[in-house]
Amino acid sequence: MSAATPTTARGGSCARPRAADLTRYAAGSVGMGVWVTVPGLLLLYFLTRTLGVPAFWAGTTLLLPKIVDVVVHPLLGSLTDRRARRTGHRRGMLRVGLGLTAAWIALFSVPAGLSGASAALWVGCWCVAGNLLFACFQVPYLTTPSDLRIGYHERTRVFTFRMVALTLGLLLSGVAAPALVASGGRRAYAWMALLLAGPILVSQLVALAGVRKLTGRCGFRPPDARARSARDDIRAAVRDRDFRALALSYLCTGTTTHLFLAGVPFYTEYVLGDRALTALLMGAFLVPATVAGPGWLRVSGRVGKQNGLLLSQGVFVAGSLALPAGARLGAAGATALVAVMGAAFAGLQLFAFSMLPDAVAAAGTRAGARAGAYTGVWTATEAAGTALGPYLYSAVLALGGFVSTTEGRSVPQSSTAHTALLLGFTAVPAALMAAAMVFQRRCGLDGGPRQR
Repeated sequence: MSAATPTTARGGSCARPRAADLTRYAAGSVGMGVWVTVPGLLLLYFLTRTLGVPAFWAGTTLLLPKIVDVVVHPLLGSLTDRRARRTGHRRGMLRVGLGLTAAWIALFSVPAGLSGASAALWVGCWCVAGNLLFACFQVPYLTTPSDLRIGYHERTRVFTFRMVALTLGLLLSGVAAPALVASGGRRAYAWMALLLAGPILVSQLVALAGVRKLTGRCGFRPPDARARSARDDIRAAVRDRDFRALALSYLCTGTTTHLFLAGVPFYTEYVLGDRALTALLMGAFLVPATVAGPGWLRVSGRVGKQNGLLLSQGVFVAGSLALPAGARLGAAGATALVAVMGAAFAGLQLFAFSMLPDAVAAAGTRAGARAGAYTGVWTATEAAGTALGPYLYSAVLALGGFVSTTEGRSVPQSSTAHTALLLGFTAVPAALMAAAMVFQRRCGLDGGPRQR
């Protein structure tokens, strides 16, 4: 049986994805979670508190490589569509992404002789290499649910499995990485990267097997056979009103959550007064995110994905606005607030990503399937958010006069710097997520829980 021919169940319909196959596929999100979380959580702190890079330039170092991503991701999406038309699968580009672990290790293994500008250049160059390899895996990986011959609720089920695995990856890295680098030294960061490289590579290999199993059982929906240029593919995705609203909403959401990750170490050290609480707060954020997925799946069945996404965005806004009280509430109160935001984070990810294949399906009825092109634009949006979040936070720190240092040494910060790091962690995320809600309300993809 070819990959493009679906196995059928009774009545001739496409087979339902098996839990074992979904688990294999979802395993890839563990490694994706490590790559997304650790740089977002630690790189800004690493640059400013270990490598001595001034806050504004540290943020710029993280932003510039993402500009490359924004250009490359849509092109990779169009390229994987063309290859899928010829081969009936997207696994070739997935295999290229297996080189991610080498870039991951190099990213945090900054030579001892580099600091300041030279260290920023090292980190920036390896960010570019790692992001490109990550994109080679991420774009075809996230296109898989759009490729399968399954319906509305089954797409949500696929992403529920994926979100559980993703949050496990986030939890693994979000708790382990801060604990492993608690000393603040370069060697600690290098060892952390080496230890977490194994889970990244293993998860990618298992996911490759999962993609093969899923397409073999459920069928592969090949992209439209008509030849198009990459520009045509990208233009079609950007001109899709509902997809554009969804993508802009996710841009604001991604910027918010990655700003939050970048700000956690600063919040724990300067507001709560204990840098060791970073691992605790990340655990409080990610454990609820890990277990909340099935609950959000039930919400989707009752009110639809659109309303579920708006609800989770609203909860995140409320949590952000409550965080300034963290110093008065203490570690326990701040942990409880972050746990609520973690539960909302699960909904943000599940609903947004499960609406992506809905956008592809809707476009397929109008102008032919361009799953890779849509996913490429989507992952470019995600890449932009991962860079804009830390950049905005670093800009707020720079405006407040935050003083950088090396090897984790403590230096006094002005009251203006303290105010800036708190507002950047609370008011700015709330405003960004409110903007996400405005864009999301313009999206008309979700036909409600009865849509197929």
